[in-house]
Amino acid sequence: MIDIKFLRENPDVVKENIKKKFQDHKLPLVDEVILLDAEARKTQQEADNLRAERNKISKQIGALMAQGKKEEAEEVKKQVAAQASKLEDLAEKEKELNEKVTKIMMTIPNIIDPSVPIGKSDEENVEVQKYGDPVVPEFEIPYHTDIMEKLKGIDLDSARKVAGNGFYYLMGDIARLHSAVISYARDFMIERGFTYCIPPFMIRSNVVTGVMSFDEMEAMMYKIEGEDLYLIGTSEHSMIGKFIDTIIPEQELPHTLTSYSPCFRKEKGAHGLEERGVYRIHQFEKQEMVVVCKPEESMEWFDKLWQNTVDLFRSLDIPVRTLECCSGDLADLKVKSIDVEAWSPRQKKYFEVGSCSNLGDAQARRLKIRVNGENGKYFAHTLNNTVVAPPRMLIAFLENNLQEDGSVRIPKALQPYMGGKTEIR
Repeated sequence: MIDIKFLRENPDVVKENIKKKFQDHKLPLVDEVILLDAEARKTQQEADNLRAERNKISKQIGALMAQGKKEEAEEVKKQVAAQASKLEDLAEKEKELNEKVTKIMMTIPNIIDPSVPIGKSDEENVEVQKYGDPVVPEFEIPYHTDIMEKLKGIDLDSARKVAGNGFYYLMGDIARLHSAVISYARDFMIERGFTYCIPPFMIRSNVVTGVMSFDEMEAMMYKIEGEDLYLIGTSEHSMIGKFIDTIIPEQELPHTLTSYSPCFRKEKGAHGLEERGVYRIHQFEKQEMVVVCKPEESMEWFDKLWQNTVDLFRSLDIPVRTLECCSGDLADLKVKSIDVEAWSPRQKKYFEVGSCSNLGDAQARRLKIRVNGENGKYFAHTLNNTVVAPPRMLIAFLENNLQEDGSVRIPKALQPYMGGKTEIR
């Protein structure tokens, strides 16, 4: 959510930003919110004037009573009572207007960074750099679930009976590989100075609306029936929520955290849930990284975060590339985003395995995450990035480490987490 003062003073900049995100249907909202904001401030001023006048009159009551002018004092009391009723009406009107302003402001997209390429959809995202040489072996790479099934590592049919499409049972060495990757990612981030955290896996609605847009919330979140709780779609949600309504001493920044959690997603409107695969599913596990920092440091941290993911995948001999997300592919709260994509030898193309985002002060403004600095209080900047998210990462791992005889090589970095195994057969 952008600053209402910024919108008030720069409506043309906000409208141009909306156009860059190809959301022209939101252009009228800028003028609408300016009018509502002006009316809200006018109502507030009227209420403040009335309070001042009421306080002035109230003082007269004591003076009149002291002079024995009881009847005059009673008349003044009637004036105060009448003003109290009017003040209550003004307060209610101001509240309604501010709620309307906030609701609209939460749908107006954040101002994107000038470096973001302009484009309508993910088809116009821009490749930044490749890391490692993509290899297509001479033997055929089977579909990832076929690899897993041959190694007795997955049971989709039983999961479908138990929970429906979009779920799975991981078994044996594949399940162990899944846990090994998560543990390796945890230690990888701890060695880079991040504090390990296991957060709540459910959050309240005020946190949900603080960390994501309404469209994302509707498409992703599972609601707990009868309670003000949602299952998290990523640990970023509860990790940023950890700082809700806090004032952080500037000297404590940055907060650098790496968190583990299961993730639950509706995947509303997504295609592919009917396939025999684990690329897009309702439940998975993830290691995340989150940073809360000073505004002037957020772009520096942005580059560090996506580089961490690149380095982790390269340490496991998986070729990757980075992709700059264009304006139309950015969620409304994001200032800038880079996807990390892993090489698929089977498909002979890259596919997304992680996403790094700088959200500026949008989440901090919604959740009231402030910093107490030398020159006063200001909103922090928040960033997040995927360290690793099995089982999608397992697809890249299995395809890039599959050997011709059907066994899977275990890279040296991961062998300690697999009990010393050098391959899975």
